[in-house]
Amino acid sequence: MTEVLPPTGSAGPAAGITSVARPLPDQIPENAPEHCPGVESDAAGHANACQGCPNQNHCQTAPKGPDPDLPIIRERMKCINSKILILSGKGGVGKSTFTSQLAWACASDHATQTAVLDIDVCGPSIPTILGLRNQYVHASSSGWTPAFVSDNLSCMSVEFLLPSSETAIIWRGPKKNGLIKQFLKDVDWTGGMDELTSDKCLIDYLLVDTPPGTTDEHLSIVGFLRESGIDGAVIITTPQEVSLQDVRKEISFCNKMHVPIIGVVENMAGFVCPACHTRSDIFYPSTGGAQALCDELGLTFLGSVPIDPRIARCCDVGESFVEEYPESPASEAYLSIIAKIKERVAQKGT
Repeated sequence: MTEVLPPTGSAGPAAGITSVARPLPDQIPENAPEHCPGVESDAAGHANACQGCPNQNHCQTAPKGPDPDLPIIRERMKCINSKILILSGKGGVGKSTFTSQLAWACASDHATQTAVLDIDVCGPSIPTILGLRNQYVHASSSGWTPAFVSDNLSCMSVEFLLPSSETAIIWRGPKKNGLIKQFLKDVDWTGGMDELTSDKCLIDYLLVDTPPGTTDEHLSIVGFLRESGIDGAVIITTPQEVSLQDVRKEISFCNKMHVPIIGVVENMAGFVCPACHTRSDIFYPSTGGAQALCDELGLTFLGSVPIDPRIARCCDVGESFVEEYPESPASEAYLSIIAKIKERVAQKGT
């Protein structure tokens, strides 16, 4: 499998940088069958896909046991106070948009250190939304260096490892899982400062932007962070029933995996005209929308964010919508929801 490298012709490494960051080699042999479970899987050598594979005997006899990287991840995560997952069973509901607004709102307090981890391996959009296109990361003695939006807002994404933003990621599950583990294990969010202040959390919030669904990436992030602790998940939906159906699956996933649910956000809840502020429902809540879902399942409804066309423009150019258009009803909704999230996370930590 071709190794992912940063673009050529970029600026040289900063002081203290020893090499360019690269993902670890694939955990699937080159001559493995199509549905290989991966050499680290418990099913390695025993799955139906393993029959006839030249590596089957090796995989069957390889040592199995607790993941030796989990203690390393736990140690790395000690510097982070709150870890929040942004989830939704449905694609296109605005998870990355909400993650970016949450990150900017948290970082608006200059005393607050915020980090964003983009684990949407096949469709990373956080770099564009945060204004970090054409960035890449380096590896130093203390780990991978994330890209910085500002002094107190940093980000890590697979896009920083690609030669071009148009390069497709065509990876099996184990390869994606390995990259997520490497992000958690190797990214140095604190710039090495945690070695000097090991008894203090230097990063206030780690916001994890996820792809839609309940599959490899979700299982990986929850499994790798289990020992470190996940403060909760914010679930994003749109008002219509076709979205709520998939969100119910995401809620079921959280319950089965013992991930606390901070609350549900209803995105794209009506269109608000920027000129007259008149609201119209674009996605009709035929079954009551997110509020009815939360009432039914006993979850916290965090609020609704109306559609404002300027949100899309801000995402394309990498600007904070709340800072650019504070008078918008959508900005007011964002700030109200974000305040509730921070309050609930703070209550959980006390």
